[in-house]
Amino acid sequence: MRLSGNTILITGGGSGIGLAFAERFAKSGNRVIICGRREHVLQQAREKIPGLVTRVCDLDAASERTALFDWVTATHPDVNVLVNNAGIQMRYNVLKADARNHWDDYRKEITTNLEAPCHLAMLFTPYFAAKETAAIINVTSGLAFTPLAIAPIYSATKAALHSFTVSLRHQLSETAVEVIEVAPPAVNTDLGGTGLHAHGEPLDAFADGIFEALAEGKTEIGYGTSAARLHMSRDEIDAYTEKMYQAMKDEIR
Repeated sequence: MRLSGNTILITGGGSGIGLAFAERFAKSGNRVIICGRREHVLQQAREKIPGLVTRVCDLDAASERTALFDWVTATHPDVNVLVNNAGIQMRYNVLKADARNHWDDYRKEITTNLEAPCHLAMLFTPYFAAKETAAIINVTSGLAFTPLAIAPIYSATKAALHSFTVSLRHQLSETAVEVIEVAPPAVNTDLGGTGLHAHGEPLDAFADGIFEALAEGKTEIGYGTSAARLHMSRDEIDAYTEKMYQAMKDEIR
């Protein structure tokens, strides 16, 4: 992937992995646009990264996703990179989850993690296909390959997004659009709540590693523990999933 001279849209770019990517893309000579639900978070990002463009957008709503596409292509017609980064992670015991009264909370995890990136990718691909160079980067997870049983919907959505990404890559193989998957391990961000990922990879080291892989032209990128999980056998996946569940199941008792 070309790392400079792009106009890049990053969803969920106000914090965590999205913000770390925005910072690096901006320093590499790209125009960077980020979107998110909270204006004050976007304001903080603007203060940190000179020249950053922001847009409030609730990706849970299909109408706002379409409006985001219309706004970006109208105001920044040279946009040629989409980074589907926004995500929600919930951990729970399915025996205790009140799916009757609180399904909307679980539905939002599906919408944000899977429906939104698929929708945005399908909106942007015809537009990008007319460009000389373009890319779609889908941020999945190591949990797309080895599910975390205490985060069942999150794991399922990331597995589905991985499958969608592979299909998209094949369909766009005769165009100039590169389709790249970034599958993070646990990274020290506030995903799922403050402190839940404090044991994860340092954010800056992770982001630097991903950018090195992008510069090398890789299209499926893991980091740390997730790198090996991308190529595990089925028996290894089952053993790893069981090990992680036994280690973490007390979180949802």
